Amino acid sequence: MGELARTGGHVVGFATTARTDRWWIGPLLTILGLGGFAVYATWAAFQGSYYFSGSYLSPFYSPLLFVDPAAPGSAPLEHAWLGRWPAWWPSILPESPAILILIFPLAFRATCYYYRKAYYRSFFAMPPACAVGGIRRGKYRGEAGLLLVQNLHRYALYFASLFIFILYYDAFRAFFRDGRLGVGVGSIVLLINPTLLAGYTFGCHSFRHLVGGRLDCFSCGGSSVLRHGIWSRSSALNAHHMQWAWASLFWVAFSDLYVRLLSMGLLHDFSTWG
Repeated sequence: MGELARTGGHVVGFATTARTDRWWIGPLLTILGLGGFAVYATWAAFQGSYYFSGSYLSPFYSPLLFVDPAAPGSAPLEHAWLGRWPAWWPSILPESPAILILIFPLAFRATCYYYRKAYYRSFFAMPPACAVGGIRRGKYRGEAGLLLVQNLHRYALYFASLFIFILYYDAFRAFFRDGRLGVGVGSIVLLINPTLLAGYTFGCHSFRHLVGGRLDCFSCGGSSVLRHGIWSRSSALNAHHMQWAWASLFWVAFSDLYVRLLSMGLLHDFSTWG
């Protein structure tokens, strides 16, 4: 059998490598994790039902723009920002509030620098791991063509930041039911969710650049000192950006599932409301 071609001293060919460790575990877990989340999130978004229970609102459906009161497990009409479900909605699409807003957090995650590395390696094998041969696609041209959409990340950051404050407001409302202050397991679940999202979002590379990346001197001027403090804390979050990314991804899906099971009557929420 002839030798495989070599480039720069490395063997050329898909999955060829001199590594002896289990390098394929990382890409495999990424495929399972991101793939599983994509399937669940798509399914949950198309349901349009069982997203509200007591005072708990699924984060997949927040902000709640419209409500169809006839849908099982839907929120009361007064929770909708814009009222009843509009008559102009296309009949080929499900009447699900999640469809109206999920594009914003999805755009932020899809264009995230960490996630780009993760799914480029796992789903597209470009390459699957360091020092491992990937699928050759001709001459490397960078992120060109349709991949230019990745430049929208800095703009998606603004929407993602706004969502965090909205979800904190939802978490605050989750501590009240029928005008009474209390706490339930769901209250804690919904409070943890925006906290993890904040750790992920405010540790983002684009946010670090926004608050301090353009400065040549942090000590020049009082405002620069403040920005240095924000930049330093963002940098501390950024050091664990991968962990924040996965923890927040898991928890937002878990939050939706928890509220969904409560709304369907398949789970009991322990709370001070009884």
